Amino acid sequence: MKLAVLVGSKGRGSNMTALLNACKSGRISASGSLVIAPSENIPAVGNAHDLRADIAIIHPSDPHFGEDLLAILDAERIDLLCLAGYMRLLPKDVVRDFEGRILNIHPALLPKYGGKGMYGMRVHQAVIDAGEKESGCSVHYLTEKYDEGEVLLQMKCPVHPDDTAETLAARVLELEHECYIGAVRKWIRQHIYAGRNASL
Repeated sequence: MKLAVLVGSKGRGSNMTALLNACKSGRISASGSLVIAPSENIPAVGNAHDLRADIAIIHPSDPHFGEDLLAILDAERIDLLCLAGYMRLLPKDVVRDFEGRILNIHPALLPKYGGKGMYGMRVHQAVIDAGEKESGCSVHYLTEKYDEGEVLLQMKCPVHPDDTAETLAARVLELEHECYIGAVRKWIRQHIYAGRNASL
């Protein structure tokens, strides 16, 4: 199994780092050494360099972004693409060609508080404003619409009466790394099992 991580332009890359470290340590039974980023000059790429990952730079606004992304995934024989801080919809041809092999993490318990514009502190503030007693994170399959893919794994945490968006975000982030690692492990187990059955 080979895993790649697609990062966005703003995040620090903490989920990326967690996934790559889990591959290195053997917690995830896959090779994770490719990071795809929109620019060299972002914090996530600096962390990827520290982890000695291979880095491919493709900007989503490039008219050939979808073709170039698929070419890299094919050339590197990537089995699973994990989004970490990537906020845009992927081109339809990428989603179709990699159907069932793209995962994303969302900082809420989907299907609530997902969709276009629901990211970062907006999500946590919406959870607080709604008076929810719990929140968490969801790893889901990517589709052609924001946050509508089947949920693979969720983890939950309480929402405290005195929470701000920032304090809730910190609590959810503590779960995200373990949830993403757990979801990837689950995906690998499912595909290994399916592969064995197909060979019978």
